[in-house]
Amino acid sequence: MNISNIDLPRRWLLAAGLAAAAFAPGLAQAQDYPNRPINLIVGFPPGGSNDIVARILAPRLGEALGQPVVVVNKPGSNALIGTDFVAKAAPDGYTITLASASPLVIAPATYAKLPFDPVKDLVGITTVAATPELVAVHPSVPAKDLAELVVLARTRDVTISSSGNGGLPHLAIELLRSATGGRFLHVPYKGAGPAVTDTAGGHVHGVIMDLPALQALVKDGKLRPLAITNKERSPVLPDTQTSVEQGVPSLLAFNWFAVMGPARMPKPVVDKLHAALVKVAQSPDVREAMLKVGVEPMTHASPDAFAAFMRDETARWGKIARDAGAKAD
Repeated sequence: MNISNIDLPRRWLLAAGLAAAAFAPGLAQAQDYPNRPINLIVGFPPGGSNDIVARILAPRLGEALGQPVVVVNKPGSNALIGTDFVAKAAPDGYTITLASASPLVIAPATYAKLPFDPVKDLVGITTVAATPELVAVHPSVPAKDLAELVVLARTRDVTISSSGNGGLPHLAIELLRSATGGRFLHVPYKGAGPAVTDTAGGHVHGVIMDLPALQALVKDGKLRPLAITNKERSPVLPDTQTSVEQGVPSLLAFNWFAVMGPARMPKPVVDKLHAALVKVAQSPDVREAMLKVGVEPMTHASPDAFAAFMRDETARWGKIARDAGAKAD
């Protein structure tokens, strides 16, 4: 058919029909989505903040979508293994990930090579929550606040554990060292669980980690909280001063959690997930559950707004990593 020989109104109708046909598969998929369980991949072991947030979110998200959302842990390499698994999954909305700052905006600056491109191989849906980092020490350490810890670290080596090389806690340790001149030695572990366990056991002096991973041990008296790395105190630790209050304003580090899917997911599926995630994250029961473990709901108005936020975070943490010379491998 030669379209130039068709009169103008018929050409408009034909063009509209072609556009509708191109959009129809994605629209049909969204209308039918989901019709089976969804796997929510967590790139860290159980017990870390990503896992905690995922397990709060998953049941409510399943209710909102009408299908079970199953949390699947695929730990390794600061969540790169799990995130890469999702990047290479079928872009149908049935394999998504609850990722965070480390694999998405820090890894590009700390790894020589990544198995995926966070921008090209993934589509961002929205952030769902955020939490500050907490500086805590074993009770045997003679420091009652951040200033005393810095004084101690200027006279001797102070070991600080993290969930792994090249992640957000690692960069927070580098910020602490550069801001204070203290002899803080980074001790990386393979995940939050073993890092916290060894610190509570007295094998490492202190730890910097997402607040949810430390809260229970702080409550039990097995760790002493020294500082929240934020401008505002946490509702779950109201007596713990911020790093800003304690005279270290450059020690600002908060982690955020976002749901991502493989690139080329149909836009109607992305939009459906976005609407459900925002509704669930802002619901009173989920908000209450998050606040109890030191996490606050944080969502974006659209996937595009989240993409802009991710670009800003990539630039910020990339500079911090390069200035510190932090490497993951």
